[in-house]
Amino acid sequence: MDKNWMVLLQQENQLTEVIQTNKITQNFGLVLTEQDSELILKERSNTLREQRRVEFGAGITSKIIYEFCDSDFINQDNYVDTIIRLHDIFYLYKNEMQDEITDDELLHLMKEQFENLCYGDLDYLETTCLSNFAQAVRAGYDGYKGSDGYGEFSKFDEIKRWDHELYLEVLRELCW
Repeated sequence: MDKNWMVLLQQENQLTEVIQTNKITQNFGLVLTEQDSELILKERSNTLREQRRVEFGAGITSKIIYEFCDSDFINQDNYVDTIIRLHDIFYLYKNEMQDEITDDELLHLMKEQFENLCYGDLDYLETTCLSNFAQAVRAGYDGYKGSDGYGEFSKFDEIKRWDHELYLEVLRELCW
């Protein structure tokens, strides 16, 4: 036998857990086939190996799926690829933040930025939003602990964002 029976049992349990997420995600038009689920778990294993991380039990896969399933920027066509990429980003930043941030805090931060700032752009989420936040965490920032990861990025955003009131003020000046 090539694999230990414990490993096979764990893999089967993980596969079952991922497929069971369909009970919730189908309400958002997202469904994983068994092949999709196997691919996600295989890629997760690769990411864990690359990031030199170990996961016990169910792991983070179902949490990622549940956190992001209601996203305006995920549809059936990009669902599997997005979940795989979110795994990559999640583990990268668990390492970058030296495990100072909990899984839930990081997931909430990722989702909020993905929806409200990145508008579904995973590259921007990874290379800008989370990079800036990770720098702050490594420098000692811990204000996110009281917020559970919500509303944190604006404290570190270096880019001036759209300001509706400023727009109206300038428009009034131009029109008068």
